[in-house]
Amino acid sequence: MSPTHTRLSGDSKVTEWLADPYGGPVIRAMLAENGHNEKVFGPAKRFSFNKLIKLSGGRFTQEMLDDLIAKVDAAAAAGGAPEPEAAAPAPTTAPVEQPEWEERITDGRFTGKTVIVTGAGSGIGRATASRIAREGGRVIALDISEDRLKEFAAEHDGLDITVVRADVTADEDLAKVLDAAGEKIDALANVAGIMDNMTPVHEVTDEIWNRVFAVNVTGPMKLSRAVLPRMLAAGRGSIVNVASEAGLRGSAAGAAYTSSKHAIVGLTKNSAFMYAETGVRVNAVAPGAVMTNIEARFDSELGQDRVSTAMAVTPTPASADQLAASITFLLSDDGVNLNGVILPSDGGWSAA
Repeated sequence: MSPTHTRLSGDSKVTEWLADPYGGPVIRAMLAENGHNEKVFGPAKRFSFNKLIKLSGGRFTQEMLDDLIAKVDAAAAAGGAPEPEAAAPAPTTAPVEQPEWEERITDGRFTGKTVIVTGAGSGIGRATASRIAREGGRVIALDISEDRLKEFAAEHDGLDITVVRADVTADEDLAKVLDAAGEKIDALANVAGIMDNMTPVHEVTDEIWNRVFAVNVTGPMKLSRAVLPRMLAAGRGSIVNVASEAGLRGSAAGAAYTSSKHAIVGLTKNSAFMYAETGVRVNAVAPGAVMTNIEARFDSELGQDRVSTAMAVTPTPASADQLAASITFLLSDDGVNLNGVILPSDGGWSAA
């Protein structure tokens, strides 16, 4: 290894890897094999690879990092240092390293409440369901993956969790959810969602458009429609939909996903108005970049160029637990005076 070369590790930030004469080519080759380039990292370039492992939900593993380090070490040991790649211009203001956020459970906040959470097998839905259960709630946890639900339930043994394998777009599955919940439903978190493939209108297919709208819009509408009669009969209830920064702007995703999240914003505001005097509150959280297992594919060269350029200035991605903190606040009685709110939980992205 060159005596002037500083060995990369899991504590090295993605930016350091990309700037390294050995690490940069290794990372770019890995991305190219999967049809990506370094823009896919977006604001996650500020993270160390160890943090990416922690936040990626299994998409990036310790084994993958070990393989990258071995390749870099082999390249460095092979001989003289290669010509350094052109360095990107330094930002005018370097981001300040923030202290690690710690979740603080509010004991009993959901005691006596039955809460339905969709997408509970992974990511934001899982973190939301987990927090509600740990704060005393009875959780009806939905996901399309039975394996993920079993794993979730096993991790929370002893808590009041009922898992239901369900597709939010299937009417027969929604009937199973209502049966599992019973007559008393206090709150609903419509978290389940899918990303599109970043295609603009002239490239979007009917398949992508219809699937994204089915999961992101029709599913939340149908489940809300199903639970609302029970909330109205009780004279109280709380629904939180998960929108997105893509519901507030046009630069965060492709045409299908962006349109679907704008639709969720409209559904939330209309519902909040319609039920304002019934005791039912309807709000939405609009996440920015979040480290989850939802895959963002770039099937359009134009889409990748435009969206990746915009994403380069977004704040540091949040964890699923941080989004769960925002969602559970709105779901709980702490959000008593909030109705029709679209809460940007985005680290300030919407202020840009």
